[in-house]
Amino acid sequence: MRILVGMGSCGLASGAGEVYNELKNAVGVDGVRLPAFPTGCLGPCYLEPIVTVEKDGEFYDFTKVDKNAVADIVEFAITDNKSIAQSIRPHNQYIALINCGRINPEDINDYISRGGYSKTNNLDIIAELKTSGLRGRGGAGFPTHFKWQALKDASGDNKVVICNADEGDPGAFMDRAILEGDPHSILEGMLLAGLACGASEGIIYVRAEYPLAIKRLEIALTQAKQKGFLNKFNIRIKAGAGAFVCGEETALIASLEGERGMPRLKPPFPTQKGYFGAPSLINNVETFANVVWTARHGGEAFAKIGAPNSKGNKVFALAGKSARGGLIEVPMGISLRECIFDLGGGVKDGKNFKAVQLGGPSGGCIPENLLDTKIDYAELNATGAIMGSGGMVVMDETTCMVDMARFFLDFTVKESCGKCVSCRVGTKRMLEVLERIVAGKGEEGDMQKLEDLSAFIKDGALCGLGQTAPNPVLTAIKYFRDEFECHINDKRCTAKSCVALKRYKILADKCIGCTVCAIKCPVKAISGERKSAHIVDDSKCTKCGICSTVCKFKAVEIL
Repeated sequence: MRILVGMGSCGLASGAGEVYNELKNAVGVDGVRLPAFPTGCLGPCYLEPIVTVEKDGEFYDFTKVDKNAVADIVEFAITDNKSIAQSIRPHNQYIALINCGRINPEDINDYISRGGYSKTNNLDIIAELKTSGLRGRGGAGFPTHFKWQALKDASGDNKVVICNADEGDPGAFMDRAILEGDPHSILEGMLLAGLACGASEGIIYVRAEYPLAIKRLEIALTQAKQKGFLNKFNIRIKAGAGAFVCGEETALIASLEGERGMPRLKPPFPTQKGYFGAPSLINNVETFANVVWTARHGGEAFAKIGAPNSKGNKVFALAGKSARGGLIEVPMGISLRECIFDLGGGVKDGKNFKAVQLGGPSGGCIPENLLDTKIDYAELNATGAIMGSGGMVVMDETTCMVDMARFFLDFTVKESCGKCVSCRVGTKRMLEVLERIVAGKGEEGDMQKLEDLSAFIKDGALCGLGQTAPNPVLTAIKYFRDEFECHINDKRCTAKSCVALKRYKILADKCIGCTVCAIKCPVKAISGERKSAHIVDDSKCTKCGICSTVCKFKAVEIL
């Protein structure tokens, strides 16, 4: 028996550290301290802090735990009363997240006890990957075995395996959870690649904003070296500066070489000429985690999971207005509706669903009428979105799709490396048009300008990030054209979200003259006598919305 406390970034932010300290000092039978250990994120971040009691190979989870619940957990740990706990994983077929929340990520022996490092010898992993149908989980979905075979066939004695852990999409945290909860799976996946392809060096490029992930990777590296697993394959960690463009493989290589992270022309491809000219393999965190599972269970077992042309599972980060924010791991072929409503619990606060953004700044917005679209590379691409690395940002009726397109393009403009004129200048011009529209200054022909600029950027950008930058705008126009027209023609935001288009009106039949709104208004734009209906002076109002927030009688209407 042992107790595992969810101490990923989400758990720690929710107070798991205090719970862990309480459990470390808790005593069981005969005054013996209970075995309490840290673990990573189990997935449902909205239920943190999560404490798991492992008994006889079974896991029992306690959710939203605080220090006052420690006594109940201790009682459960030393008795057989199983009625007060539950298992919160919706199914048992996990691949990438199989160990997350179930092992101590800072103890290599825990990883080894679950089969870790057991398949690093006498295994034709490339053949197994070809059988499995595994495609890279970083976004492009390129066949994994093809890359590995290309590195194996490349000439030269110095070959490099690189793990891309530069997870930069807004709303994405899949890789972080794996690094924090199961770092040895990444080391083992890279080791398998090194042995299969003849590489002697491995580099993990992880964003510096992931300090806990880096810490646990460093612990794992030290332990793996002490056990002798990395005698013939040296792995090191490189903390990146957090540039979104460094998620593109050639920009990542440039950053590793000490240069500014900017993409390079292909070919040559990295497997031909990569890190300092050496043939280099680049896969992301989730891909390496899938490789390890495939090595243990075989390519045929992996191929039996998922859809005909999209094999295996995929991890998604449910964010935005999702009722159950966190990570889900689902078989390919499942629908978006099942992900968002069955597993994600639908939309927060009972509001209506409007859209889901897939693929981050490189993806697109999918409306409600396409929610039965399957999690499949081809089906998602047909909507104008992409699978991406796995961010799934849910939007409700209060989300303005014009402003959402502006948000993602603003992100792209700030993160553009500036190498291509089409991306550097084109995205800036698109952003200017969108900013005019949300400010109520849109003009006839603006949507055509956005579509023309999008075509210019897609044709001229050097890398995939630039080529896909217009996707959020194009899908927003395609599926929510009426919102753009309303902004441009009527100077009105139907979602009542765009600040410049808002106007506040106090309803005389509901206002009791309590004066709270007038007192709280920071610019004194509200006037009126006590016990009489108040009014808002539009010329003074800064549209901060405080009046609407503080009014208990719902007398403030947003127009």
